[in-house]
Order: sequence, then structure tokens, then C-alpha cells
Amino acid sequence: MAAQGIEIDRSTLAGWVDQASVLLDPIINRIREVGLTASKIHTDDTPVPMLDPGRGKTATGRLWAYAVDDRGCGAMTPPLVWYEFTTDRTGAHPQRQLASFTGYLQADGYAGYDKLYDTNRVTEVACWAHFRRKIFDIHATKPTPLTTDLLERIGQLYEIEAEVRGHQPDIRRRSRQDRTKPLIDELRQALDDALRRLSPKSEMAKAIAYGRKRWVALTRFLDDGRLEIDNNIAERAMRCVALGRKNWLFAGSKAGGDRAAAIYSVIESAKLNGLEPQAYIADVIARIAGNWPATRWDELMPWNWRTNQQPIAAAA
Repeated sequence: MAAQGIEIDRSTLAGWVDQASVLLDPIINRIREVGLTASKIHTDDTPVPMLDPGRGKTATGRLWAYAVDDRGCGAMTPPLVWYEFTTDRTGAHPQRQLASFTGYLQADGYAGYDKLYDTNRVTEVACWAHFRRKIFDIHATKPTPLTTDLLERIGQLYEIEAEVRGHQPDIRRRSRQDRTKPLIDELRQALDDALRRLSPKSEMAKAIAYGRKRWVALTRFLDDGRLEIDNNIAERAMRCVALGRKNWLFAGSKAGGDRAAAIYSVIESAKLNGLEPQAYIADVIARIAGNWPATRWDELMPWNWRTNQQPIAAAA
């Protein structure tokens, strides 16, 4: 609106967002409900500054993303993502948010997920991109034959993944067993050899130890073609938050953080399904405000909206 010369008070805009999120609650709840029935979820979290009037400064809240996207293994199920806002970062939050979930959870090495893994209801899948980044950061400042060799070895794994992306799980699993597993066995030996030579206090030894500690979770993708080699699906879902922080700087309150999480859930799920978010949200809000029947919520979901779109008057 600013581009059109219309100045609107921030509190008014916040009120509009609040009302929009209330109207969109059924959509957001359904996204979460469908996501929790998936066999695999990708998750990541990021800090979000939040006003803390009682202390006269900003506190650090957290925005958690839970993404489902099985297009990499040729599945036809719709991609989606939902977000949750919390005032701190403790393991109690993912434990509560994923209380009804059973399946694979692909994440970074955050210890807050450990109690989920201890239930035997949730199986850990680690992230090769995260492991690679630790080695790359060292290589970027002080390259050595070891860092070069390890990055090349990990690069070979990604070359194979690029070839099988979009193929059915059985094809992906067979390729990984035949081609990737021997490379990973050799990589493990190279890592162990390096650990024997390096000082345990060196940054390189710490980076390698990070991966070796999570080796079972890192190599779990070899045995199941539905799994991904990394957690980039969740990391991509966080890019909008990083961009947003440059514009809105902080959440005004816990309620404001919840509203942001709700709106992000709708916008990013719409984008994953190839929709233009503004057109989608405007249409869906108009339909819901027009007493759209509760028995037809699924028609308004991002993965169904395009095929069911018709004039509001005719659909009501």
C-alpha cells in the first residue's frame, strides 16, 4: 500500500493480520493435522527477537518450521509446512508440537529432539549438509588436503542424489545401496584415520566427531528411499523468516509471534503448491468470511484450491 501512496498505521496493519489469522485458523489447523500424519517431517528453528516490556529490551523467541515434501522420492502427496512460535528454545516445545507424530524426523543435531528419539516413536535422520558445512567453514579459512578430500567425497554423494531425485523410493534405495554405500564406507574410514592423527581439541577433529557421533542417523537414508540426504527442505522453509526479520525486525509479543507463525504457514504452503499467495489468501478469506461450509474446508487447502477455484457466489 505504501507503493500506492497509502500510509496505514502499524497497529492497524497488525490488527488486520490478527483478524486474517483468525479467519484462516481452519486452514492452518488442517495443514498441521495433515502434516502430523506424514511418515517423515523436516524441522528447523531460528531465533526471532521479541519485545519484552517488563525488562525494557528484546527477548529471544523461536520460530519452528515443520515441513513435509516428498516430491524428491516421486510421491504425489502435497507439500506443506507449518510454523510454531515459542518464547524460548527448549526440547519441551518440539516434544509438545510433535506429540502425535510417528515417523522419521530429519533435523540438525539439537539435543532438544533427543527425548522424541528416546520414545522409539520418532526416528532420527541427520543432515549431511549440516555436517558438510562444518568442514566447509574450516576449509574456507584454512584449506588443507584433508578438507579438500572430505568435501570432494561428500560431493560425490550429492552427485548420486541429483541423479535419483524424483525417482521412486525403491530405485533410490537400490542406487544408494549399490553406489552410495561403498563411498560412505570409504568416507567413514577416512574420517576415522583423520581422527587418529588430529588433536582432539582441533576444530577439524570436533567437526569430524560431530558427524561420527551421528553416523547411524546420517546413513539412515541409505536404507529407505523415501528419506533425503539432508535437511535442506526445512532450511529453505526458514528463508522467508530471515527475509522477514529485515522488514519487521521483531515480534511485538507472544501473540504477535503466533500470528506470524500462522500467516507464514499459509503463505509458504501456498508457495510450495505453486500458488500466488496473495491471490490465494484473498480468495480464501473472502470465502470463509462468506460462511463457507465447514464440510468443505478441504476444497480451500493450498493443494486443492487451484482445481476447485470458481466464482465465490457460485461456490457458496
